[in-house]
Amino acid sequence: MNGAFRVPSPENEPVRPYAPGDPERESLKSVLNEVAAAEVEIPLIIGGKEIHTGTMKDVIMPHRHGHVIARCHRAGPDEIQQAVAASQEAFGEWSAMPFADRAAIFLRAADLLAGPWRDIVNASTMLGQSKTVHQAEIDAACELIDFLRFNLHFAERIYAEQPMSSPGMWNRTEYRPLEGFVYAVSPFNFTSIGGNLSSAPAIMGNTVVWKPSSTALLSSYYLMRLFEAAGLPPGVINFLPGNPAEVTEGMLGSPHFAGVHFTGSTAVFQSLWKTVGVRIGDYRSYPRLVGETGGKDFIIAHPSADPAGLRTAIVRGSFEYQGQKCSAASRIYIPASIWADMEAGLVEETRSLTMGDPVDFRNFMCAVIDKKAFDKIKGYIDRAQASADADVIAGGECDDSEGYYIRPTIIRAHKPDYESMREEIFGPVVTIYVYPDNAWAETLELVDSGSAYALTGAVFAEDRRAVAEASHALRFTAGNFYVNDKPSGAVVGQQPFGGARASGTNDKAGSALNLLRWTSPQSIKETLVPATDYRYPFMGAE
Repeated sequence: MNGAFRVPSPENEPVRPYAPGDPERESLKSVLNEVAAAEVEIPLIIGGKEIHTGTMKDVIMPHRHGHVIARCHRAGPDEIQQAVAASQEAFGEWSAMPFADRAAIFLRAADLLAGPWRDIVNASTMLGQSKTVHQAEIDAACELIDFLRFNLHFAERIYAEQPMSSPGMWNRTEYRPLEGFVYAVSPFNFTSIGGNLSSAPAIMGNTVVWKPSSTALLSSYYLMRLFEAAGLPPGVINFLPGNPAEVTEGMLGSPHFAGVHFTGSTAVFQSLWKTVGVRIGDYRSYPRLVGETGGKDFIIAHPSADPAGLRTAIVRGSFEYQGQKCSAASRIYIPASIWADMEAGLVEETRSLTMGDPVDFRNFMCAVIDKKAFDKIKGYIDRAQASADADVIAGGECDDSEGYYIRPTIIRAHKPDYESMREEIFGPVVTIYVYPDNAWAETLELVDSGSAYALTGAVFAEDRRAVAEASHALRFTAGNFYVNDKPSGAVVGQQPFGGARASGTNDKAGSALNLLRWTSPQSIKETLVPATDYRYPFMGAE
C-alpha cells in the first residue's frame, strides 16, 4: 500500500451530562442494574487465551462491601512466566506491523468506547471503584478515549520527525520499540490510567504485561475485552491479575524486562527502581522506568484572591472522588483576611455535600476504596481530633458498617508542618493553614519546602504580580500548575500530566514525551553512490 496515511485529527471527547430525562442516563442506569445483579468470573488473559487458575479474589462494591460483583482468578508462578513468554512470542509480528494497522486497532477501541462499550465501562467503574456518574464519565470514558486518539496523533508526529540529509546521502530515523516487554502497573483510582499504561507502549510497537489493581479488576477486565474487540492480536497486551509482589518479582526477574509504566505509591516505585538497579546487569538493555507516584497537592491564596472561587476550588479539588486523586487538593494556605470571610461558608458547604451509593445520581461523593484506605484515613482524622496542633472543623465522621464511608473533612492546622499538611492521605481530608496577610513571601517558601511531592498546585490571586511571584517561587513544586482553578482535572492534549520530586519521573501522560519513552531510535545513513577510492584530496602530492 502506498500513501502517506494520517490518523484523524483528535478532539477531546464531549462529557455527557446524564441529566434527568437524558436517554443516556436511562441507558446507563439499566446497565448499572445488570452489573450489580451479575457476578462476573474474571480470567487471566495470556496470549489471547483465558486462564482459570482457581485461586480467586472477590471483587466488591466499596459502598456496599458485602456485595460481590465479580470473582477474579489470580496468577501464580506458571502464569507469570507464560505471560512473559506470550509477550515475546507476539513481539516479532506486532513490532513489524505498519503503524497504520496498529493505529486502526486503537482508533476502533476509542470509537467502541465512545459508543457501545461506554455504559459497561462506566458502570463497572462506578460500582467497582465507587465513583459518581460524572467522575466515571470523565475518567473511564472521556479520558481514555482521549488517550487513545491523542496518543496516535502524537505517535504519528514522532515518526514524522526525521533528520536532514546532505547531498549524496539519505538519513532516516526508525523509532523502534523496546527490545523485550513493558510491565504496566495500574492503580485503582482511574480506569483510564490502566488503559493508557497498557496501550501507550503498545501503540509504539511494544508488547505488554499488564497487572491491574486488585481494587479495579472489573473495569480493567472490560478494558481488556474492549482491546480484543477492537482487533488487538493475542499476546500484545497480557492481562495478569495477581499478588503484586509475586507478579513484580516475575517481571523484574526476566532478562526480557524492558521497562515499567507505573502509577501508584512512591514507596513501591522506589522499590522497583532499587530492584532494577541491583539487577541491571541481568537485562538485555537498560529498562525504561516511567512512574507517577502521588502528591501532596496545594492551593495557596493571596490576599487578593476571590473567596467564592477559592471555596469552590477547595470543595471540588479536595472532595471529588473522595479525594482519591493523585491531583486532589490536600493542603491549603489561606491569608487571615480571606479566611475570616470564607470559613463559615466553606464549612457549611462541606457539611452539605451528599454522600452515598453511586447509583443515586444525586450524590456528590461515594465510599473510599477499601478497608485499608478507610483505616489509614480515619487514623489521620482521629489524631487531628486529639491533637493540640489541629482542629477538625468539618466532617470527621467515619462509618464502615455497610460501606467505607468517610465524611468530607476539613482540618485546620495551627502549624504549617502538622502531619496532615505534609503527608499524602489519599482521602476526603483537606488541611488548611491560615497565615498572616503580610507573610506572602514566607508562605510561598513554606509551600515549596512543605512536602516531598511535586505533582499539582494552584495559586488564587487577582493581583497579577502575586500570580507572577507564585509562578516563579513554586516552579519546581508542581508538574501541573493552575492559576485561579483547582489543581485537578487535567485534560489529555491540554494539560499533559505528571510531576517530579517524589511524584514521579514527569514523563507527561497524554503527550509525545511519554510515547518517546517507549521507543529506541535507530539512525540510518544510506550513501547513494559509495566512494570507490580510499584516498582523500588532502593526500595529493605537494
